[in-house]
Amino acid sequence: MTPTSSRPKLFVLDAMALIYRAHFVFVNNPRVTSTGLNTSAAFGFVNSLLEVLDKEKPTHIAVAFESEKPTFRHEQFPDYKAQREAAPEELIKAIPMVLKLMKAMNIAVLQHEGFEADDIMGTLARRAADAGYEVYLMTMDKDMAQLVTDHVYLYRPGMGGKPHEVLDRERVIERYGVPPERIADFLGLKGDASDNIPGIPKVGDKTALELLNQFG
Repeated sequence: MTPTSSRPKLFVLDAMALIYRAHFVFVNNPRVTSTGLNTSAAFGFVNSLLEVLDKEKPTHIAVAFESEKPTFRHEQFPDYKAQREAAPEELIKAIPMVLKLMKAMNIAVLQHEGFEADDIMGTLARRAADAGYEVYLMTMDKDMAQLVTDHVYLYRPGMGGKPHEVLDRERVIERYGVPPERIADFLGLKGDASDNIPGIPKVGDKTALELLNQFG
């Protein structure tokens, strides 16, 4: 669906996803200051931000950060994301740099203890769309495809010289085989290795799609 140009345009950035991405883009060619400070992640993040401001020209923009404390998901499922390795020290040091830059640029930083950036982005997307905005969620997280509606889009940054992608409802169905409202069911059935969600034994993409197509 073509975005309605008369509606204000809100971009919401997944800070940690973009910081991680930027860090590993420069992992073999890091950006280091004369004092030895690795600024790769902050540099890459701001490059992505400036590109969005220049090319997409949002009327509104915000950056969502993760909770510094465990979320309700960790309390309900202790193995949630347990397989992930600790973030590199250089990446951790980039976070306060990015926060300082966002303050200097007068860009809203959204963070709430006990909730992930995804939760904040999803809540804002729903409320902003209802309030008359076109909302673009800038992240590489496939979970966020469940939020796509007539006025909410997934904005996936380009990688390896490839251009960015904008996923509307039709593109979500094309990519995953199910509509946005079935993404949570799809991932729940087949599991999600990135979050250490086990899924149903012996159920992969094909079987999950067959079950959803048959039973809804």
